[in-house]
Amino acid sequence: MPSAVDKSVASKKRKSAKESGVPSSKRRAVAENESAETEADVQRLEEEIGESRKHYNNIATLISMLNGEGSWTNPNLAVAVSLCRVFSRLIAGGNLTEPERAAENEKIVVSWLKERCKEYQRQLESIMRESDAASQITALNLAMRLLNERATHIPGDETQAWISGLFRNIFEAVIEARDGQALRTEFLEKYLRPYEDVTYYTFMQVAEYASTARSTQALETLVTILSTCDKIPPANHKFTSFHTRKSKENKKLMSVNTYKKRAQDAWLALLQNNLSAPLRKSLLRIMVHHIEPWFTRPELLMDFLTDSYNVGGATSLLALSGLFYLIQEKNLDYPQFYPKLYSLLDEDLLHSKHRSRFFRLLNTFLASTHLPATLVASFIKRLSRLALNAPPAAIVAIVPFIYNLFKSHPTCTFMLHRVIADPETKSDIEKQGMDDPFDAEEGDPDKTGAIESSLWELETLQSHYHPNVASITRIISEQFTKQSYNLEDFLDYTYQGMLGAELGSGEKPLKKIPVVEYQIPKRIFTDRLLEENGGVDEAPGSLLRSLWDFS
Repeated sequence: MPSAVDKSVASKKRKSAKESGVPSSKRRAVAENESAETEADVQRLEEEIGESRKHYNNIATLISMLNGEGSWTNPNLAVAVSLCRVFSRLIAGGNLTEPERAAENEKIVVSWLKERCKEYQRQLESIMRESDAASQITALNLAMRLLNERATHIPGDETQAWISGLFRNIFEAVIEARDGQALRTEFLEKYLRPYEDVTYYTFMQVAEYASTARSTQALETLVTILSTCDKIPPANHKFTSFHTRKSKENKKLMSVNTYKKRAQDAWLALLQNNLSAPLRKSLLRIMVHHIEPWFTRPELLMDFLTDSYNVGGATSLLALSGLFYLIQEKNLDYPQFYPKLYSLLDEDLLHSKHRSRFFRLLNTFLASTHLPATLVASFIKRLSRLALNAPPAAIVAIVPFIYNLFKSHPTCTFMLHRVIADPETKSDIEKQGMDDPFDAEEGDPDKTGAIESSLWELETLQSHYHPNVASITRIISEQFTKQSYNLEDFLDYTYQGMLGAELGSGEKPLKKIPVVEYQIPKRIFTDRLLEENGGVDEAPGSLLRSLWDFS
């Protein structure tokens, strides 16, 4: 069918204008003339293909011109666009479809055209993987146009081109492209967001691609793609936006349940891959709002969330909201939830950047009035003990939180108002003190003995060095006349915020004038040491005195 190319002619080198000593202006003119000649040749070859089948060999010529320099870093985009027009016309005209009872020569022609089309598709994929951003975007648009033509006009390609054909290659090229940020943005904004069939088949490709171990960079790209698909269709949703008009004939695509199941499979395959710790945290942050709504069977998330919850540290904190959603909404049985939650209360928590998020969740978890008093008392006591070494910004949130717990669980107020009836016992305690019955090492909050203890820690904090902390801690010693505190008013306190509040409040009148030294001594130690040593400066610290001179 196609004639052989004369390699001896093709391999001849033309002497460049630079080697001939031609000035730069003339070299530019020569380059422009050569470019114009090339574009004219491309146009002529394309027109000849449309005129007669005897010029089909021009397709092979154009394909060879697409990568004339042997590297995909600088492809001939004019040739790529021309080939896209050629194949689009051939596909629409039925030239890539083998007719019934076709002659042998006709079968050979159709087979040859299919091979050239696949070769062109592979070249577009190579451009998307290796070329510059502008060429990558152009190749993506050409490939998606070709996909539209194939799915519309070739019988059997309505789904085949999407599932195992051209779209799979496009998807993998988008994921694995070198410096492909612009390419991925183009794919997300121009195709994935607007078209529901592209989204549907992307879910299928993600599920298949993530079924094997992938690099962290590839998995992060998959998370970005799936996070972009944030429009969860309601039960009565009607699908109307399609990249190819044949997609509306796909009954599975038109089903909301099937659509959501494809998304569920994609997320599940991703969650079961070899996730790095930072990527796992990123997924947990978007779990409730972006991942769980897609799941028709949320119990499939149980393994991922429980494994994350058992990791400890910040990962456990981030897994809390997703796990509690399954417990509350889907009746997940997780009997160790509160013991595990209790174990997360450690000194690192109050210094963590996730502290405010944790207190919001903890406020939700302990809101039920049906929780045992022994369990709530353990959380109150544990927080009070941690507050002794906590930063002021954390203590400011802990005290109102404990106040609200007392209002919700009045049985625990025995920890504040414990009366000792026996005078002798009371006298002995006042003289000798007593051991705290609270067992800080016990992991089960029902067995810590916190309900038998008292909140001496908060009494201690009433003498805190920071006046704001001391003031807010005194609310525990006063009458509980306030119904509850709005926790959001205290969660986002920081050192910087507390200092800014003090500096921005204007000059406050001093209740007591501070005592200051108005005369700065010349030495740290008094001169009396010199007199005791007979005027010889050999006393301990003489070197220090010689170094620290304030004069």
